[in-house]
Amino acid sequence: MPELPDVVVYLEALTREIVGRRLERVKLSSPFVLRSVDPPITSLHGQAVRGVRRIGKRIVLEFADDVFLVIHLMIAGRLRWRAPGQKPGMGPKMLLASFEFGHGTLFFTEASSQKRASMQLVRGEQALRALDPGGIEPLDATREEFHEALTRGNHTLKRALTDPHLFSGIGNAYSDEILHAARLSPLKLSRSLTDEEFMRLYEATRATLVAWVERLRADVASGFPEKVTAFRDEMAVHGRFKQPCPVCGVPVQRIVYAANECNYCAKCQTGGKLLADRSLSRLLKDDWPRSIDEL
Repeated sequence: MPELPDVVVYLEALTREIVGRRLERVKLSSPFVLRSVDPPITSLHGQAVRGVRRIGKRIVLEFADDVFLVIHLMIAGRLRWRAPGQKPGMGPKMLLASFEFGHGTLFFTEASSQKRASMQLVRGEQALRALDPGGIEPLDATREEFHEALTRGNHTLKRALTDPHLFSGIGNAYSDEILHAARLSPLKLSRSLTDEEFMRLYEATRATLVAWVERLRADVASGFPEKVTAFRDEMAVHGRFKQPCPVCGVPVQRIVYAANECNYCAKCQTGGKLLADRSLSRLLKDDWPRSIDEL
């Protein structure tokens, strides 16, 4: 799922391409993508895009009369900008919607059969706020605000960072990178941090997100994001199971749970201890290695 750095770069590209431009027509290719009825989507025809903003991982297009189009990319949704006459570059089954402008078309696609990506058209700031889970902006939060959100419950750091009700825009990928940079176990409880550990987490969160925004911004330059992915070669641990940690060289480990996974370095983050993978540790029982040395 595109997270804060990816969405920020999307917004910058959308600002360049469509803000101030008249939207001629919206064409829905999937009957399930639009999750609202009123206002009707046709009310946007002929309207200029007045601005763009981010709510968590959602992208918001602003129109006149306090009307907002909220796009939730979910896991496999992507935006693609094409010049007039160009195709989106994906099969028709992946196309959800097309936003036609005089100088090009913005395609909303999803490379998944589950069709989780969606759009909602709402009127008024109050209706827009109702879609906001309420997490604080990690790049704007003071240390005190960050600490209050983190310790609102006593959850694992992995769960706390990815909870949209606590922190806005952080998901599975960048939480792995943040925790590696902070040298903290993903399963450490949020209320058990020392003052020094908390400062490492606070600073690592800001530094990691800022660094990735700048890196993605440099990759896109004046173009439009085309390679939006949660798995990048430059990442330290996310998606790098069994590959060497860039800091210590020990193979990166992972925990798989439900449809997600958590990637970490045992030497850098857990003092050499291997965290129990629910499925494998149940299967192997006493044979499950307890440390990176045993492994």
